[in-house]
Amino acid sequence: YLEDIPAPSMAEYAAAIVSALTEACRTRSLPLPRLVVEPGRAIVGQACVALYTVGARKEIPGVRTYVAVDGGMGDNIRPALYSARYSALVASKVGEAEGERVTIAGKFCESGDVLVRDADLPRLEAGDLLAVASAGAYCLPMASNYNAFLRPAIVMVKDGAARLIRRRETYEDLMRCDVYPPES
Repeated sequence: YLEDIPAPSMAEYAAAIVSALTEACRTRSLPLPRLVVEPGRAIVGQACVALYTVGARKEIPGVRTYVAVDGGMGDNIRPALYSARYSALVASKVGEAEGERVTIAGKFCESGDVLVRDADLPRLEAGDLLAVASAGAYCLPMASNYNAFLRPAIVMVKDGAARLIRRRETYEDLMRCDVYPPES
């Protein structure tokens, strides 16, 4: 999920699996099985960018600076769940030089709600737009309504045109499965 750690190509991925499987079957005198593989982030990992709006800052002198955004573990649990790493850029300040090292924290009241640790970015202020790359793999299927927060909309951009492909949830969506006892 970081630029310096690219996902393997489909050919590299297949070659590694086929080579290991062929050798294991050969040494055990087993026939080659039919193999079905879920390729993980290799196909869709880089297909999405998560956009967040910067909110509050919390500076702890000599320790670190936290910058909170309007999303977090509800829309991307991966950093909290298994320490997945992401990079970020300030979409509203593209081209500006890095000015500080910050940790991007989510809006949930949990110590593990951290999206990006130790990011070198231009100084972030409330209202800045932050882009987190490679958010296409597993973010949507793993998203939740943690703390009764709503899941965000999804916009597809193709040939320079943006189109809403999934609307933001509403409170009605959040409560649609709730069954209330009848009034007596």
